[in-house]
Amino acid sequence: MSPNLPLFLLLLGLIGTQATVDLRTAAAMAAGLCKTRPTDIVFIVDSSRSVRPSEFEQVKVFLAKVIEGLDVGPNATRVGVVNYASRVKNEVSLKTHRTKAGLIKAVTKIEPLSTGTMTGLAIQFALNVAFSEGEGARVKSPDISKVAIIVTDGRPQDNVKEIAQRARDAGIEIFAIGVGRVDMSTLKQMASDTLDEHVDYVESYSVIEKLTKKFQEAFCDTVSDLCATGDHDCEQVCISSPGSYKCACKDGFTLMDDGRSCSACSNSATDVVFLIDGSKSVRPENFELVKKWINQIIDKLDVSESKAHVGLVQYSSLVRQEFPLGRFNNKKDLKDAVKKMAYMERGTMTGQALRYLSDSSFSPSQGARPGVTKVGIVFTDGRSQDYIGDAAKKAKEHGFKMYAVGVGNAVEDELKEIASEPTGEHYFYTADFKTMTQIAKKLQINICQEEDPCECDSLVKFQKKVEDALQALTKKLESMSKRIALLENKIV
Repeated sequence: MSPNLPLFLLLLGLIGTQATVDLRTAAAMAAGLCKTRPTDIVFIVDSSRSVRPSEFEQVKVFLAKVIEGLDVGPNATRVGVVNYASRVKNEVSLKTHRTKAGLIKAVTKIEPLSTGTMTGLAIQFALNVAFSEGEGARVKSPDISKVAIIVTDGRPQDNVKEIAQRARDAGIEIFAIGVGRVDMSTLKQMASDTLDEHVDYVESYSVIEKLTKKFQEAFCDTVSDLCATGDHDCEQVCISSPGSYKCACKDGFTLMDDGRSCSACSNSATDVVFLIDGSKSVRPENFELVKKWINQIIDKLDVSESKAHVGLVQYSSLVRQEFPLGRFNNKKDLKDAVKKMAYMERGTMTGQALRYLSDSSFSPSQGARPGVTKVGIVFTDGRSQDYIGDAAKKAKEHGFKMYAVGVGNAVEDELKEIASEPTGEHYFYTADFKTMTQIAKKLQINICQEEDPCECDSLVKFQKKVEDALQALTKKLESMSKRIALLENKIV
């Protein structure tokens, strides 16, 4: 048996990443540490005939999950719901329910109207009625935010541009969520500046829950105890101080030079290849965020000639190797090379990219080292335009540890197909590029070599120890025999 058996990979990942609510925010809110600032929020929900009953149920689940993370109360957050199609119905007034339980129960009872799509009329109603003092809205004040969240899946049958502008001029911050075949230009006409933060799109109602965490965080005030909320870089132990924190490690672990990471073994080696989606849907400004995210992870690796080696591959309709494994053996050169990566744009051929990873990236000709653990980190922001199943399976059959990271419209089923087992520990998702840093903070790669009693070198060591122990025991027995013989002679 070869002594160079695969090493064991330990990755401390996001726990329960597949949940749509960000765990950091949820934990803070559950502990009462994350209080939403006083806000009047009105959901404006499209229930026109294009929205199927089952899809409308998914919208209601989304609303309930957002409400669940709010600090609901007369002096905190008040929530209203406007339902619209060809007509508008005020389902929940800002003054009606002052508890989460009551709000969520009211949301579950809302029924679709199933007629046309008069989005402009709905915004007008919200401005004139839903946000009025008579319906529970508070007097305009710098201390109280007013927010409208519009969810729609089609093109409005009336004008929205002018009425949306009047609503914004009245101090209402508008978020526009589009689903499926929605008219994107209409979303931009409705939303507040900046559009990147106020316009969201999902390909179907089945994935609208992905946006939950964005709105959980949008209405969550910063708290002073960064350790308690999880808003820190520490891998294992966080120690709070006023307005700051410092990191520490559990017994048996050593704090790394970055002041955040912990290692139980410092002499192991690994080959890491990033497979990065550079398709046109990513957009240039987000691609810069992706590069920063890669460098955040590189900061956590022990990069050197004998330890971690890093390669980078970008793909869209084609696959392009940015640099192979082993070309750069220090963090500075690696990070500089990442920053210089040019954005490809075009399509999303994830399957083709995965085949390249399996066939080329981890080959000796591209700098891969024999007997060293291979780790692939795949990033994508959308559905693949080709089949990924065979290529994803092949990568894992080769013994590569595969991690899948998705943003925005990434498809969770595809991420799970790419990720190694256990899937829940090997794939991550975030709705917004701006929150990718949370994944980078928690994704830690520590490679430890564990002795396997089946390995030849371990057997040799074990045999040597046994032989040494037998020799020592034999000497003791000989010594005892001599003493017994002396005693017998004295007795005689």
